[in-house]
Amino acid sequence: MQAILGLEDGTVFPGISFGAAGERAGEVCFNTSLSGYQEILTDASYKGQIVVMTAVHIGNHGVNEEDMESCFPHLEGFVVRRLSRVPSNHRSTTDLDTFLKKGNVVGIEDVDTRALTRHIATKGEMRAVISTTAKSGAEVVEKARQSPGLEGRDLVHEVATREPREWLQGYVSRFAAELPARPEPRRSCVVLDFGVKTNILRSLVQVGFDVTVLPPTATAEEILERRPSGVVYSNGPGDPRALPGAVKSLQGVLGKVPLMGICLGHQILGLALGGEIYRLKFGHHGGNHPVLEVSSGRIAITAQNHGFALRPESIEGRGRVTHLNLNDRTVEGIEAADVPAFSVQYHPEASPGPHDSLGLFHRFRGLVETVRPGG
Repeated sequence: MQAILGLEDGTVFPGISFGAAGERAGEVCFNTSLSGYQEILTDASYKGQIVVMTAVHIGNHGVNEEDMESCFPHLEGFVVRRLSRVPSNHRSTTDLDTFLKKGNVVGIEDVDTRALTRHIATKGEMRAVISTTAKSGAEVVEKARQSPGLEGRDLVHEVATREPREWLQGYVSRFAAELPARPEPRRSCVVLDFGVKTNILRSLVQVGFDVTVLPPTATAEEILERRPSGVVYSNGPGDPRALPGAVKSLQGVLGKVPLMGICLGHQILGLALGGEIYRLKFGHHGGNHPVLEVSSGRIAITAQNHGFALRPESIEGRGRVTHLNLNDRTVEGIEAADVPAFSVQYHPEASPGPHDSLGLFHRFRGLVETVRPGG
């Protein structure tokens, strides 16, 4: 079956359909990871987006139950150069085509992803539509122009939990060497779920937390009444400026309990400190972004997935920049000036990506022990 990818600027890429049939709209972005397509597909932060993989062959190792970052794929569409329809891996339980059909995700292959990536890098991320039903490229382009973008959109409510839940599972056996086995004593941690990845929860358990996941609508009072040793604001999709309730809840928690923000949670902390968020021309999506830790001069290669960033000058006096992206000098980490709170724009749990930054979970645990010893 033929498929068409149409961009709002009039550019059209024909291809071959895989996954679900039909039509999906979203903002198109590219991901430079060489592996881990399953974790990318099931990362709720991609809600509202069509993802282009720059790696040429996708689907080689199929799909398995262990590598899911959420229960099902959340992105709107998937674009690849070559789809491997016959997986070759002992852990695989199904092939990628079948997985996307079940998840109702429209895919398109045989696209010149190198040309598409260069186009996005030059023109910027933009609205797009993948269609298996349209009769012409012009029809798809017009639908892309009529579709919503990401700016101003609250997509968190479409992916986050609606009820509190407990999470007690650490890393599975194949990751056992990455972090020490669950230290004692255990501490309590509340995670605000804006689209949290499973391996963030596993990482927190592995460094000694018993985790309670709360909906993104939880107020500061609801968080603090659980008397947590620490609070984490998670990753998630959409525009952080569309989440005033989350900013208010973080401001209510700030200074009362140690706090860590990841990705969207980093942006929410920035807003809570009075900072300004702006849209990147094209976001950071991939597992190969170099980040400088300002205080030590150490460089980590990080996994990232975000389209917004924090203006560093906007938090002066209330916070300080701790990490910078070496590609474009954007802010990758901050800490509050006078209270125990820090955040990073990237993903310390990786999944997929290098595990250079797993130590940030130890840093959070250490902050809890310093600020709230014995509790």
